[in-house]
Amino acid sequence: MENFASIFIKSIFVDNMIFAYFLGICSFLAISQNIKTSLKMGIAVTFVCVVSLPITYLLEIYVLREGALVWLSPDFATLDLSFLSLIFIIAVTASITQLVEMVIEKTSPALYSSLGIFLPLIAVNCAIVGASLFMQQRVGNTLHGMGDVLSFGLGSGIGWLLAIVGLAAIREKMEYSDVPKPLRGLGITFITTALMGLAFMSFSGLNI
Repeated sequence: MENFASIFIKSIFVDNMIFAYFLGICSFLAISQNIKTSLKMGIAVTFVCVVSLPITYLLEIYVLREGALVWLSPDFATLDLSFLSLIFIIAVTASITQLVEMVIEKTSPALYSSLGIFLPLIAVNCAIVGASLFMQQRVGNTLHGMGDVLSFGLGSGIGWLLAIVGLAAIREKMEYSDVPKPLRGLGITFITTALMGLAFMSFSGLNI
């Protein structure tokens, strides 16, 4: 249980997909104009992370890595399909994203319209693809079993959610601030993101 909590907290604060690896920046900057939309986008990304990472993990263990297909036949003991990893990751993520897109379109047309092109682009959101690739690298090192993978996926998604909601809250407040004219818009947003990244760097010293 301690290991689950450690992986979960570390993936939120220390290995934050936005502030540690700068993944998912495009939708992070485009959607973070109000809290409500950012929160729902963050929940969608978290859901896709939580569902897609365990599926990718199972594919890695039983299909892709060298010798994974030995359960089919001893003849496959040396077969290595790891070169197909990225294709499988995108296929799994795209399938989950399509499901999320259909649900949002049916239940909340206004949100579907406000998210626009960035909703289907969750399929190739580099935060989710990056989380899947990091998971593959860490299986056997820091991640041992499905529980660890679920903790990592949930933490990675929540970390992205906290980042986008935090920036959205700041941007809403800045609407009423006297920002110098040359910095209005993306200029002050980039500066704010950099400062948030510096703040999250303080968590890197945590002994988890």
